[in-house]
Amino acid sequence: MPGMPTVITMNGEIRTTVLQELEAAVQELIRVMAADLIPEVGSNIAYAISQAKDKDDVAAVQGRIVRLAGAPHPVGPVLFGASDHVARIVLTAIKFDPGVRSAANIRFTPEIIGIIEDLLLETCSFDREREPPGTRTMDWGVAFCCRSGVPDVIFDRGAVGKEPMVRILAEHPAEIVAIIRRISTRLGTVQEGKD
Repeated sequence: MPGMPTVITMNGEIRTTVLQELEAAVQELIRVMAADLIPEVGSNIAYAISQAKDKDDVAAVQGRIVRLAGAPHPVGPVLFGASDHVARIVLTAIKFDPGVRSAANIRFTPEIIGIIEDLLLETCSFDREREPPGTRTMDWGVAFCCRSGVPDVIFDRGAVGKEPMVRILAEHPAEIVAIIRRISTRLGTVQEGKD
């Protein structure tokens, strides 16, 4: 098959581009993200190749992004297959809109949801208590919220042993970073107002 090496090379180039773009987004994210947006389980940001089929087609930060000395800190490098959780969000969203190839998770608080609503982002929530038996939360919850199009934000209020969470979805990780920057700026303003 004369065309095979070209396909492999092209696929390799696409994967390299996804990694480079996600790495650039992570570097910007740790510069602009308020540490208060990082949930107890850590944050992550993912970016999938076009027509991704499984988590090995989705790049994310290995070990997540955690709070270290009051600032966001990526634990490991950006790699394909590094996150099952955020990869499932992206893979489910892609089924409803193939253009939505990036997602990130941040902390849930009513205050953060208020900021998101003030920014006029399209939101949807699901109730973990209503999850059908035998399904996986991310697959079911994201699909539940994407029935009439993929929203900018999907959140849940948690359940026993499950931290509430906000998920931001977009076509490109740079868009997610821009949204998180806006939330961080507003959150800083709100917190300063409380002092």
